[in-house]
Amino acid sequence: MQSNTAAWGRISRMSRGSARPIESIQWQPQERLGQLPMDAQLRPWLIGKGLLTLRLRQACGERFALRLVDQWTGLLAASHRAALRIEDNAGLFRDVEMCCGENVWVFGQTVVPDSTLSAHPWLAELGDAALGETLSDLSGVERGPYEYAWLPTHEAVTARALRDAEIKPAGLWARRARVTLRNAPLLTQELFLPSMGRV
Repeated sequence: MQSNTAAWGRISRMSRGSARPIESIQWQPQERLGQLPMDAQLRPWLIGKGLLTLRLRQACGERFALRLVDQWTGLLAASHRAALRIEDNAGLFRDVEMCCGENVWVFGQTVVPDSTLSAHPWLAELGDAALGETLSDLSGVERGPYEYAWLPTHEAVTARALRDAEIKPAGLWARRARVTLRNAPLLTQELFLPSMGRV
């Protein structure tokens, strides 16, 4: 499938494989979360219902900010293709940070395979807009159940989330969901940083 790179605006190039996650990560359903050790303050944020951006706005008020960090084209790993249930080899990656004041609470990455981007090219033009809030205003959107995993620091997406951290934890808790927009899938991943919930 032909690339839509010309229409993607602000896009940076990454080396092959730098977007690839570790294939051995075990994503778990919500029912398993109770068996996993984690910060008690973090658990409600991971499993809470409703749009995360709206929950963050409620907690932070005017101190909440969402900003686009980076956007690029890259190869999809086998784990991306399995989660998306597609055969595309490449797609668009979009990184955002959700902040409360100066603290980054959540690092979000959206993976949009080429076939979905061809059907919905506006997904490359979101800028600093919140994807979840944008999709909530549209028809034909379905979100699958969340899956959860602890992603070690050397995992590609974790390294991106912690790129500016002075003290890096061993890893971060994350959740992901497959979303379809009129049957075209995309993958959302949200990583919760140590400052989560701490104003």
